Amino acid sequence: MAAPPGKLEQLADQVKKLSETLANEQASQLPASRAKRVHKTIAEAYEKLRKVMEDLDPIKDPGFVFEPSNPNIAGRIVGITMIAQPRKSLASVEKFYGSGVYAIYYNGDFEAYRGISKKENPIYVGKADPGDPASKTAIAQGPRLSNRLNDHRKTINKASSTLWLEDFEYRALVVQTGYQTSAEDFLIHLFKPIWNNEVGICYGIGKHGDAPETRANLRSPWDTLHPGRDWAHRDRKMKDARSAERIVEDIAQHFARYPPLGSIDEILRQFLREMRSVS
Repeated sequence: MAAPPGKLEQLADQVKKLSETLANEQASQLPASRAKRVHKTIAEAYEKLRKVMEDLDPIKDPGFVFEPSNPNIAGRIVGITMIAQPRKSLASVEKFYGSGVYAIYYNGDFEAYRGISKKENPIYVGKADPGDPASKTAIAQGPRLSNRLNDHRKTINKASSTLWLEDFEYRALVVQTGYQTSAEDFLIHLFKPIWNNEVGICYGIGKHGDAPETRANLRSPWDTLHPGRDWAHRDRKMKDARSAERIVEDIAQHFARYPPLGSIDEILRQFLREMRSVS
């Protein structure tokens, strides 16, 4: 004689009958506001039922399947590979084919940057997109990465009253077209470099000039802290987005909130921690 159904089995039968009743309802007839509430209620119930189903399955879900083409994964792998490359002097960037990602490092004595000087935390990271989005080889991508680095070299060289080009190094990695964006996103997330626009501290190195008649523009924090580009200072009516004193204060607060990563070991430990939870 079969044993009477247990409580869980009885509840499962009730859920089945209730789901059949719900399926027969004219959900499309509900007003939008009420439909949204019902949708939320069913979604919450579904999540709880899904957990019960997982507990009933004697074979457990791994929770995470490593998929190299996942942008979150690919970006991290490309980024950490770029970090494994040797650092080279930004004062002499040779011309080479390819697009990809890069990082710029500071080794000097500018007071506001002492927190990252001679450390493995870059002051800026970026990407160079290929000239042809469909390019499959480095030659087809064009010399985009070396061009971008040379642009930065020229910009920094103009700010010679506060910065010495010889104090800067870079790492660069040519990557298959399409992976440079996710790698840049990861590197910005990991290092929070103070010269990156996304961080909002000392942004502006990537600007290429404002028309003289554009009076609404404000001078970027980078140009305020590092004068030298003529177009950023020729207009005396142009105002600073923030004062130099405020920028220096913002940098100090940023370093206190996000202590710069000083060594490759620290970077690898952070990378491994994130890879355990990436999805």
